[in-house]
Amino acid sequence: MADLQTFPTKPRLKPTSKQPNRSPESKYWKSFKTHQISGLVSSITSINFSPLSPHHFAATYGASLSFFNPHHPFTPTEPLSTIHSFKDTSFSASFRSDGKLLAAGCQSGTIHVFEAKTRNNLRQLKGHTRPVRLVQYPRNDLLHLFSASDDSIVKYWDVATETSLNNLMGHKDYVRSGSPSPVDDNLFVTGSYDHTVRVWDIRGFASGSNSSAMVINHGKPVEDVQYLPSGGLIATAGGNVVKIWDVIGGGRCLYTLETHNKTVTSICVGKMGKDSGDESDQYRLLSVSLDGYFKVFDYSKLKVTFSMRFPAPLLSVGFSPDCSTRVIGTSNGIIYMGKRKEKIDEKPSIDQGFLGFQYRDEPKRVLKPSSFRYFHRGQSEKPKGGEYLILKPKKVKLAEHDKLLKKFRHKDAFVAVLQRKNPENVVAVMEELIARKKLFKCVSNLDVGELEMLLGFLQKYTTLPRYAGLLMPFASKVIQMQAEELRSNDKLKSQIRNLKRSIQEELRIQQSLLEIQGIISPLMRIAGRR
Repeated sequence: MADLQTFPTKPRLKPTSKQPNRSPESKYWKSFKTHQISGLVSSITSINFSPLSPHHFAATYGASLSFFNPHHPFTPTEPLSTIHSFKDTSFSASFRSDGKLLAAGCQSGTIHVFEAKTRNNLRQLKGHTRPVRLVQYPRNDLLHLFSASDDSIVKYWDVATETSLNNLMGHKDYVRSGSPSPVDDNLFVTGSYDHTVRVWDIRGFASGSNSSAMVINHGKPVEDVQYLPSGGLIATAGGNVVKIWDVIGGGRCLYTLETHNKTVTSICVGKMGKDSGDESDQYRLLSVSLDGYFKVFDYSKLKVTFSMRFPAPLLSVGFSPDCSTRVIGTSNGIIYMGKRKEKIDEKPSIDQGFLGFQYRDEPKRVLKPSSFRYFHRGQSEKPKGGEYLILKPKKVKLAEHDKLLKKFRHKDAFVAVLQRKNPENVVAVMEELIARKKLFKCVSNLDVGELEMLLGFLQKYTTLPRYAGLLMPFASKVIQMQAEELRSNDKLKSQIRNLKRSIQEELRIQQSLLEIQGIISPLMRIAGRR
């Protein structure tokens, strides 16, 4: 008799789950503690961080644009201020490279330019005839911006004079996304619902050309496009696919990522901090989708390194330049702000801001083995080097069937666990009784009511792949042992018929699956040869 003293009993048939991802990068992304910002009513259409410390971020939703300070010590989830000067839905908030101006588009086709500090509306750029879904400042250019609209036109603006310098034609459907080059102010890229991504070069405008320098076909309506930090690669998102393209090499597709189940709505580039487990800072591509998943993609190794599920469709994502804040906007007006703990050498004092001085914290007293308090430390005290922590064994609360097994009341334990109707516990007790060679003796001693309860359990769980290896032969043995009782009782006959019907249905399903496998296997071999 093996393992008689192992309590509580645990099922051996339970499949082992995958080991959790404990890589340094996974720990890095899990270190972002999520704060929920709710009550914003409408979908979060865009998120953009200020390039200046403390890196406030702006979020557009409904007819509003709100500013948040994720580093606020008391109310990081409360907006610092909100702009309500939009007549209808706002889109695509974008900070200028010096952080002093902010531009955003709206449903009416107007581009609003605000002073970031005072929130005053400085300019209104009018020229688009349909909603403006894209507004972006170039990398370092303080005088111009580019925009795109549902009218399929891309415009290049002189902000000071409120004039459109060029109308860039080429797209044949809604233009919803774009990105400036991180290495050259003359280049930017736009993505459209006509399935194409176009690279524009401002230097060609001087010669009167308003055509794009390169056209890339994503294959599906493009929801978002981003230049990667090197300036030679771009990432495009459309449908449930994210693709990486080499624009220097003529627009060649380098990789296709298909890990989302629904439309990928937004992508951005995030720079990992120095304490992320890597010796040097590295960039990652962040994506969100209508399937509710946020994913992190290491495009240098071409693999997804982190994935997280949210309870709503996701529309926008942003990552702060100081690597401390990750912000995700949803379709139901909720912002999930993930913030990492800041490592501060010296605790700030509340009195410092009001009284002009602060109290210094006394150094923490170190306990030594020579002191009486050393031997009366609490449970929260962590062991130091060279010390060994002796844990008091926790008292295990046993279920009724475990208590009966300890008393060797095998049949009573079997009946007790059947009454609880927990399949994992029932299987665990059956395995224990098999080890004790008492299972069939228990079955032979069951009365009609207990036998009916056992047959009901077998009917429900025998065909499940998880338990079939044990329960199928056991059910056959039970029917042989209790044949006379089954023939003489109508209720038991009904249970047997139901069990037979369940097994026949499972056999029919397995036969269909084998036929499907026979059809697919030759096709897979042919595809593999190609």
